[in-house]
Amino acid sequence: MNVWAIDKDIPLKLLLLELVHRYGENTLALSNQVQHFQAIELCTVNEPAISAYIYTFGQNAGRYGIDLKYPISAHNIVGENEDLSLDQIIEILSIHLFS
Repeated sequence: MNVWAIDKDIPLKLLLLELVHRYGENTLALSNQVQHFQAIELCTVNEPAISAYIYTFGQNAGRYGIDLKYPISAHNIVGENEDLSLDQIIEILSIHLFS
């Protein structure tokens, strides 16, 4: 994944760079459905049914929101995790996508 080639805002690119550094270049996939400049949807290459929608719109500068998506939509966690730091987002992603 060439992080700098995608059309997203800088905080999301910084997050992606950190994730690529931690987990490798061919571990995560970006959803093509998300079109907003300040949002991405990530999943692991091996488990696309579990994903995370990460956004910076509506957040304070340098902060993130994250919605967690599961194969059974009734289990999704939406709108409960906002105004989080980069470290908090990485911790949530490590649990949600990699455990």
